[in-house]
Parts: sequence; structure tokens; C-alpha cells
Amino acid sequence: MAFFKFMNESGFIGWSILMVGFGSLLLVFERALKLYKAYGMNSEEFMSKIQQLILDKKIDEALLTCAQLDSKPLAGAFKKILEKADRDDDTIFQAQDIALAEFIPLYTKRLHYLSMLANVATLMGLLGTIHGLILSFQAVAQADPTQKQALLAQGISVSMYTTALGLAVAIPAMVFFSILTSRQNQLMEEMIEKSGKLVDILTSAYIPSLTRKNVFPDQTNSLAKTPPAVHG
Repeated sequence: MAFFKFMNESGFIGWSILMVGFGSLLLVFERALKLYKAYGMNSEEFMSKIQQLILDKKIDEALLTCAQLDSKPLAGAFKKILEKADRDDDTIFQAQDIALAEFIPLYTKRLHYLSMLANVATLMGLLGTIHGLILSFQAVAQADPTQKQALLAQGISVSMYTTALGLAVAIPAMVFFSILTSRQNQLMEEMIEKSGKLVDILTSAYIPSLTRKNVFPDQTNSLAKTPPAVHG
């Protein structure tokens, strides 16, 4: 009952701020569900498994493992890169760029709207403050003396209620925006790091074993050309 009285005192602007608050709440819930549950995974374990399959030359099994986790952006990016595993290095690097461009936007999707809604709630609260002050000045200047006090109180209440409501919506929205942005950046950095390691494994998977001749070719050749010492 007190809530509806509060909202009625806030007027149309107060109800508008409340709608912005509901929109922010839905956006927070949707993004939190995606970033923490739908897209979350044990990346270290997944990376270790894929790496072992590649080293064992089991690319088909690695692709199948990624396909089974296709709802995870990291697995989707790995699959996109692994599909080019038998190509040259430039093609593999290009596949990495394409994978990052395709899957990173899944992390950043719609989150910027939360910051916008927080700013809108703050500005609407300020608009309500100005509206309440206008009502108060009109009451002082034009109202009948018997109604002046009531109209003045109404204008001040509209001003205070909308300000409070705007801040009540904006502050939690900004807090959740910071939390979700931190999670989003963590997942993005994780994808960039793991995909870089995957590309490094693929481009070096067929390097022959290094020998002394590979490591020190000049010294080896010079030793071969040097005639044996003659002892008198």
C-alpha cells in the first residue's frame, strides 16, 4: 500500500523510472545466466584435453569434443580453428581471427544497454526533480492561498520521490554492470589466450625433433670441414 502511494506521489516520471528498473533487472538476469552458467566452463581442463588429442594426432576426436560443447563459445572457437588444422600456418591464423570475431560478441552482447539504462534512470530522476520544482514555483506564484501549502508540498514530494527512485534504480544497475563487465572481460581474455595456445600447438605440431645439427648448424659444419690434427 505504501509502495503505491509512493509511486502515485512520484507521478508519471516515477512509473517510467520503475519500468526502466524492470528492464534493467531482466537484462541483469539474462546476462548473468549467460556469462556465468551458459558460457562458463573449466577452460584449463578443456584445453588440456584438446592439446593431448592434437599431440596424439587425433584431430577428429578433438573436433567431436568441441562439437559436443557447441553451446560454449570457447568450444565453438576451438572447433572453427581445428577445422583448418591441416592447412598452412597463415590459414590457421586466419581461422583464429574469424573465430574470435564470431564468438567474442556473444560475451559483449546487450551488456552496454545496462549502463545506458542506469544513466537514463538517473536523468529521469533529475527530470522529475525539475518537474517537482516547477510545480512548487507555480504553487507559490499562482495558487490560491488556501491551497498553496498543499500544492507546494506536492511539488516538493514529486521532486524528492523521483530523485530517490532514479538513484534506487541507477545504483544497483551500475553495480551489476561492473560485475558483469568483469566477468565478460575474464571470458574474453580466456578465449584469446586459449585460442592463441591452440594455434601455437597446431602450427608447431609437425616440427621435427631438434638435433645438435638443427641447433648449431654452423658449428657442426665447421667441425666437419676441419681436418683432424696430425700428431708427430
